[in-house]
Amino acid sequence: MLNPFNIIKKPVITEKATKLKEKENKYQFIVTKDATKGQIKEAVEQLFDVDVEKIRTVVLPGKLRRMGAHAGYRPDYKKAIVNIKKGQTIKIVEGV
Repeated sequence: MLNPFNIIKKPVITEKATKLKEKENKYQFIVTKDATKGQIKEAVEQLFDVDVEKIRTVVLPGKLRRMGAHAGYRPDYKKAIVNIKKGQTIKIVEGV
């Protein structure tokens, strides 16, 4: 198995992700593209000491970005939406 720190790159902290966290106890993470749902589940459980109920993943295409006359694409990335048991939380960045 890969190192859990290599599987989970960073949390997604957006307005939509915050609403999901508060209402449905779902957390979003950017993960490596080759990680499976089982590997993501093990990594989240090891790193944050929570019980994972369900995981949904999506591979998102990179956006076109321009700088003057030059154009290029950002790399594709994989996002995991992790649903954890009620009553448990993950302390990401709360009350900065």
